[in-house]
Amino acid sequence: MTLKKGMAAVALGLSAILALSGCGSTDEDGTTPSGTATTATDSIIVGTTDKAITIDPAGAYDHGSFSIEIQVYQFLYTFAPGTKAPVPDAAESCEFTAPTVFTCKIKPGLKYANGHALTASDVKFSYDRVVAIDDPQGPASLLTNLDSITVVDELTVAFNLKEANDQTFVQVIATNTGPIVDEEVFSATALTPDNDIVAANAFSGPYTIKSYSFNELIEYLPYADYNGAHGQVANSGVTLKTFTDATNLKLSIENAEIDVAYRSLTPTDVETLQANPKVKVWQANGGEIRYIVWNFDTQPGDTPEQKLAVRQAVASLIDRDALARDVYKGQYSPLYSFVPKDYPGGTTAVGDAYGTQPDPVKAAAFLTDAGVATPVVLNLQYNGDHYGSSSDQEYGLIKQQLEASGLFTVNLQQTEWTTYSKERRADAYPVYQLGWFPDFPDADNYLNPFFSVGNFLGNHFNAEDGLLAEDVTALLVSEATEVDPTKRAATLGELQKLLAEKYLPTIPLLNGSQWAVSGTNIDGIDLGPSENLPYAEITKK
Repeated sequence: MTLKKGMAAVALGLSAILALSGCGSTDEDGTTPSGTATTATDSIIVGTTDKAITIDPAGAYDHGSFSIEIQVYQFLYTFAPGTKAPVPDAAESCEFTAPTVFTCKIKPGLKYANGHALTASDVKFSYDRVVAIDDPQGPASLLTNLDSITVVDELTVAFNLKEANDQTFVQVIATNTGPIVDEEVFSATALTPDNDIVAANAFSGPYTIKSYSFNELIEYLPYADYNGAHGQVANSGVTLKTFTDATNLKLSIENAEIDVAYRSLTPTDVETLQANPKVKVWQANGGEIRYIVWNFDTQPGDTPEQKLAVRQAVASLIDRDALARDVYKGQYSPLYSFVPKDYPGGTTAVGDAYGTQPDPVKAAAFLTDAGVATPVVLNLQYNGDHYGSSSDQEYGLIKQQLEASGLFTVNLQQTEWTTYSKERRADAYPVYQLGWFPDFPDADNYLNPFFSVGNFLGNHFNAEDGLLAEDVTALLVSEATEVDPTKRAATLGELQKLLAEKYLPTIPLLNGSQWAVSGTNIDGIDLGPSENLPYAEITKK
C-alpha cells in the first residue's frame, strides 16, 4: 500500500443573509461542490453570539470554534446525540493493543469533499501538527500523555502513550484535539487561514462549508459522502448567523427570523422564553462551570506566601449563592470545587477550605498572617460577549462583595473576546474570568487541562517558567491511569484538596446548564455530553 506523505502547505429580512458569500465554494455553473447535496425546503437557520477564533483545529480550544469543527471534520471517535461515551466516527474501532499503545482501525474508503483520501497518514499528521504548532490558544495541553504516533498501514494508526492504561484517551480523541485534517491542504508547522481551508473544501464531516464570513455568517451543506457516527444529515443545510448581542438574538427567535438560538441568552431571556408558547426551550445537564484564574506572576503579592494569601482571602469572601440567585435566576448553582460535585470524583474541597458563606474575619486573617497590606488593589478582567452579557452583573456583584469587606479595592475591566483570548495568555491580566464546557464527561477534564504541566491556562502554575507542582502532576497521572473506580475517586478527592489548600490556581464560582431555544417546528436538538450542538440531527417540520 502507498501511504500519503505530503505535508504541503496551502497554496490555495433573511433572504439577503442567505445570499451572502464570504469565500464561496459554489461551482461556476451554479451547482454545489462535489460531494454535497442540498435542497431549500428544510434548511435551518441557527443564531449565536458565540465567536470563533479559527476553524484550524490546531489553533482553537474554545467553544465557538469547536461548534464549527464538529460540523465539518471527522474524528476517530466522537460524541453523538443520545450517547454519554464516545462512539466510532472515522474509526472502525480503537483498543489498547499494549498498555501504552492505543491502536485505531480506520474505515476504508473515507475521503474529503475535495476528493483526497482520508487515511492513517492524515490522522498522524493531524495530531502531530497540534503538538508541533502548540498554539497558545490551541488544544495541545490535552495531549500531554501522547509520546508519538505510528502509521502501521494505510488504515491503521497507533498512539504511543507515556503512561499506561490511560482511562481518558478515547475521550481525548473526541475533543478539540481530534479533527482529522487533510495533510494535502493544511500546514504542518503553522495555522492554515480559514479562507484557505474553505476554498480547498477540506472537510469530511457531516457538512461542508458553502460560504464563510468570519464571525458573521457560515452556510453549511450536507456532505453526501460522510460516513460516520451522525449518519445521514436530517436537513438540507444550515446557516449560522452570529449576533453581536443577546438582545437581538432573543428578538430573532421570538420573531421566527431564525430557527434555533444557541449561546448565549441571558438568564432573564431564558426565563421569559420558557413562558412563550411560540418557542421550545431545550436544556442540557449542567457541565458548564464559571471560574476566576490567577496569574501567578502578575497577581498582587510580593512573595509566593502573600500571593496565596490574596487568593485565599478572595475565596473566603465570594458569595456564590448570591451570584446564582441574583444574577443567574437559579439557572446556575454554587460550585465549591474544581470538579462539579455531581460528577464521579467531584467534591466540595474549596468550600471545605474557605467556607460556603462570606467570612471577612477569615479573609483578613489570611492577609494579616502573610503581611499583606490592605486594601489590596485587584485588577479584575472579564468578558461580556463570549460568556454572556450577565457577566457584567456577575463581576459587578463580585466587586461589591470583595470591597464590602474593606480588604480589597477592585478595578473591573472588560475586553472583547478575540482580544481577551490572546491577552490573557500574554500576562496582561493578573486576575481574570474564564468559563469551561467539558470536552468529555469525566472529572479528569476539569483537572488535567487546567493544572498539568503546559496547561492551557498559561498562568505560570505548574509551568517551567513559574511554579512547578510535582505533587499535583503525580496525582494527575495517578487518577488518569487508575482502573479501579473507587481508588480513582479517592485520588480525585485528594488532588482537589491539595489544589484547594496549597495552591488555589483558580477559584470555582458556578456550575450551570446549557440552553438552546427553537421554534416549535424544530426537533432533534441534543446538546450532548460536551454541550455542543451538532446540526446533523436537527429537523424542521
